[in-house]
Amino acid sequence: MSDPASRKGLRSKFWENIPLEKMTNTEWEALCDGCGRCCLNKLEDPDTGQVALTRLACRLLDNESCRCSQYVIRHNFVPECIRMTPETIAQHAYWLPKTCAYKLLYEGGEIPEWHPLKTGTPQSVHDAGISVQGWTIPEFEVPEDEWDNYVIEN
Repeated sequence: MSDPASRKGLRSKFWENIPLEKMTNTEWEALCDGCGRCCLNKLEDPDTGQVALTRLACRLLDNESCRCSQYVIRHNFVPECIRMTPETIAQHAYWLPKTCAYKLLYEGGEIPEWHPLKTGTPQSVHDAGISVQGWTIPEFEVPEDEWDNYVIEN
């Protein structure tokens, strides 16, 4: 069976052999599984640093595709959106979801079997129940002082 990543013009199993900082931009972007969890609003306890995910999504998240509807120009609308890069992963890995390929590889782990790089289809993240498809609430529908009522994961 051929490697799904190589069919997309990426180096075969690059995530197993190439350090994050040596990946091409295309390889780096391909690590994103499209789950949408990084686009969920988070609450961080100022005393403990513990981060809780809410089911409240960034206003730019498409609830069905689980992708940013304005990815290339997202900073025009959401200036605080963090651009994850090999240079910034160290300072941001703590709040990424535990299933995130960026976080897993940064911490020395492996990407899961359902990841689109292994399956060859973006649908696999949804089929595995990892994505936020269909269950987010737009952040502007809930006052910020009520966000703690929407925590889904600590």
